[in-house]
Amino acid sequence: MIPVTRRPPRLFVVSFVYWVLLTYMVAALLWWFIALDKQNRDITNIRLNELRKDEPSYFEKSVAIMEAKKRKTAQYLGEGVTFLALIMFGAVYVYRATRRQFRVSQQQQNFMMAITHELKTPIAVAQLNLETLQKRKLDEDKQQKLISNTLQEANRLNVLCNNILFASQLDAGAYSPTNEEVNFSDLVEGCVDDCRNRFPHRVIIEHIGESIYLTGETLLLQMLVNNLLDNALKYSPKEAPVTITLSEASQRVKLVVSDEGFGVPDSEKKNIFEKFYRSGNENTRKAKGTGLGLYLCKKIVENHNGYISVTDNSPSGSSFAASFPVA
Repeated sequence: MIPVTRRPPRLFVVSFVYWVLLTYMVAALLWWFIALDKQNRDITNIRLNELRKDEPSYFEKSVAIMEAKKRKTAQYLGEGVTFLALIMFGAVYVYRATRRQFRVSQQQQNFMMAITHELKTPIAVAQLNLETLQKRKLDEDKQQKLISNTLQEANRLNVLCNNILFASQLDAGAYSPTNEEVNFSDLVEGCVDDCRNRFPHRVIIEHIGESIYLTGETLLLQMLVNNLLDNALKYSPKEAPVTITLSEASQRVKLVVSDEGFGVPDSEKKNIFEKFYRSGNENTRKAKGTGLGLYLCKKIVENHNGYISVTDNSPSGSSFAASFPVA
């Protein structure tokens, strides 16, 4: 289980110091404006007192002095507002960037905790199964069961490594896809069959249209379908079915994976496709995961000129829909 993300103490300290300094800067700017405006008024009064009231041009000179005072006041006000706007703009930018950096740092820390667990579990299971096969003489059925279990854990480890490697390549801009015409119907059918082999006790309902083609890369599309299926199985009760639908209409190919699980709160629907993000729902936090699956799904769909979205399923759960242009 990944712990609930809390506001780190250092972020509180940094935020407190930041707002104190910002308040000091704004107060100093206001103080300088008041001081300059007072100086302007004093200079104006001195210049007015120096005038002789019996001069013929007294009125014109006093008006000129007052106009100069107004211009100075407007200058100070304009400069103050400009500096204040720049300070506030920079302050908001720096504050948001700092918070974003702390949030990413916390998400990365959670990711490292999750990935450590996700890597150790299949390795430990595979090691235990192999040691059992090595040290004990088991009947054929038990041997095959242990071998099948070990292969499942190895496949899980392989999928996890592929997700991590692909995410790293995306971040580094080092991935170059090779597009070809893909029979998406056969690909989805193959992913469903593989998922049934890995989870024989789960119910997967399929509605897959025939001979639907996409222009894309087979490996990435397989990763997309597998991640959506794994996500649906992971976040729904074991007795609840998962439905996958593939259809073509209006020059669009639509893939929908629906579950009857805990669902995604409306406030988090826009965040679940972010890297390392995991829902704050405790029911979902108890499930295994690294926060990479849906992030990769979004990247893969966008790489194929499509878009992905999540909606509520009826009566419960979520529906993830990926839409692509027809090949």
